[in-house]
Amino acid sequence: MLSNHAVMFDRDEMAAYPIRTDFQRNVVCILGLPFDVLSMQEAVEKIAHAGQNDERCFLSTPNLNFAVASMDGGAFRDSVIRSDLSVVDGMPLVWIARLLGLPIRERVAGSSLFDRLRARDGEQLRVYFFGGPDGVAKRAAEKLNAASSGLLCVGHDAPGFGSVEQMSSRAIINRINTSGADFLVVALGAKKGQAWIEHNLSVLRIPVISHLGAVVNFVAGTVVRAPRWVRRIGAEWLWRIKEEPALWRRYLHDGWALLKLMSVHVIPCALALRWRKRDAAAVAAAHIAVSRHAGLCTLTASGAWEESNLAQLRQAFSDATASPCDIRIDFSAVTQIDSASVALLMLLYGHQTKIQRDFFLCKVQPDVQRLLRMLCADYLVHADEAVLAAC
Repeated sequence: MLSNHAVMFDRDEMAAYPIRTDFQRNVVCILGLPFDVLSMQEAVEKIAHAGQNDERCFLSTPNLNFAVASMDGGAFRDSVIRSDLSVVDGMPLVWIARLLGLPIRERVAGSSLFDRLRARDGEQLRVYFFGGPDGVAKRAAEKLNAASSGLLCVGHDAPGFGSVEQMSSRAIINRINTSGADFLVVALGAKKGQAWIEHNLSVLRIPVISHLGAVVNFVAGTVVRAPRWVRRIGAEWLWRIKEEPALWRRYLHDGWALLKLMSVHVIPCALALRWRKRDAAAVAAAHIAVSRHAGLCTLTASGAWEESNLAQLRQAFSDATASPCDIRIDFSAVTQIDSASVALLMLLYGHQTKIQRDFFLCKVQPDVQRLLRMLCADYLVHADEAVLAAC
């Protein structure tokens, strides 16, 4: 068992990546999570730019399993919200986006993203594999480096099946940090992988970090990825069961959960958005005011918020987070919102959890509350009576 000393780092040793949130991201809300509206090529360019310019990018690639697991709330859901980039890795999520009229046009699967980076011309990105079954990361490194490509493996580690803390020793973190890697690929299982990244994010000096669980197996050749036509029709889950039969329980559970989400949240939301009349006057009159007092920043919003008028929200959120403080948002005069405005609220919520300061969204009107519930985002609304009274 590791001592506390083995997993503690002095602040002077911490990585020089500031805590920041980019409110200029083009994001939408799907099943209670924020997703960046990006094509595969745009995602490749963002990852390559971050790696080459030493800019922190914590990439999450939520699929249906991520979304279902996030319904329980807590650290796993928040890890996605706190990510610097969140892409749609799953055809069911693409189909839901289309049903809701959202501008998500293609799946940006983590495995495909890795392949596109591998096939990319220009300066190589240096990769470190962390996790996977014993010997698989080593084999993946050898296969990746056997031919010239856009990726070069500079290290690998198979930490076994210990706890997050046991996998976060000073020796492990130092090996990763001194490898010279630009891109850390974690493969520990979704929940543990996200938890490990968040546990060590402040001490990892690798710019791009992502949990891409199946990538190590695919590169090593221990699991064969589905052909492109199977992926295109959304049947990769069937192929994965053929390759890894133990996954059938997960896919059965997620399938039943999807049916429930469709009937309770997605279809009612799609109908509500289709029948709702756009209030052009409220959109034009939308306004948000920012005020500060004794460590509390209050945002008072009014009108209707949608993708076309979010510049005000983006600026207000940037101003509110310029220095650490608790944030209270008064929505008493907000009459309509959409998926994009909800996703921006999620980024603000995520920022506040990063810096361990409070986030209060209160005085939400019934129609707005109803849409938040259908978008699986009603966790944003603070229900504490004392806070509501203060609002």
